[in-house]
Amino acid sequence: MEKKKETFERLSAVNVNDKVEKKSNLTYLSWAYAWAEVKKACPDASYKVITDPTTQKPYFYDDRLGYMVMTEVTIDGETLEMWLPVMDGANKSMMDIPYTYKGFAWINGKKTEVEKKVDAATMFDINKTLMRCLTKNLAMFGLGLYIYAGEDLPETETKATQAPTRADVQSQTKQDAPEPKLEELKKDTDNWNKVVKYVTANKPLGIEAIGKQLNRKYKMTAAIKKEIANLISEK
Repeated sequence: MEKKKETFERLSAVNVNDKVEKKSNLTYLSWAYAWAEVKKACPDASYKVITDPTTQKPYFYDDRLGYMVMTEVTIDGETLEMWLPVMDGANKSMMDIPYTYKGFAWINGKKTEVEKKVDAATMFDINKTLMRCLTKNLAMFGLGLYIYAGEDLPETETKATQAPTRADVQSQTKQDAPEPKLEELKKDTDNWNKVVKYVTANKPLGIEAIGKQLNRKYKMTAAIKKEIANLISEK
């Protein structure tokens, strides 16, 4: 147990801020950098791709849900698994054939329903997702774990999506497309209960990291921020 604690503390102390990339408001850490840092700190670290026992392929597929990949990492005698769906740039599950879905885009200042397309998955998409899965798997041991903080928070329904065509994008300006309004966080609501659960489970991240994640999703009064700070400081 002490060995596992030392591993987590050593890897979670590595600052990866200068190695991350931003895409569609999401943060990604290079798998090559992540693996290099883990091997430097823990030379015995190893990983493997989990294959479908039926097909022996490095992915699992469901006709209704899409593709899923899984990895397994072992460090200092501890083995942890991770999984990740194969998604496109809009974080929509990819299937073995293309499909369309209804979405929304800001066009000339108006929220408009549009039809969007998701391409069929290729081995390139599966390989890319496998390496992202490995990076997330390594985060379970501490490296860059704070990057994923808040991804399980409830999404608000006011998030705007990009227009589906080049013409739509060109016609949309910053003045035309107002930023989506954040939902106000209030006590004694379902969202408050979820936030309390999230804050309680992620106290080690500290008030700055937790506050940053919450500010992306909610508008908070000074009183609410004080309540959250108190939750983090509680032992």
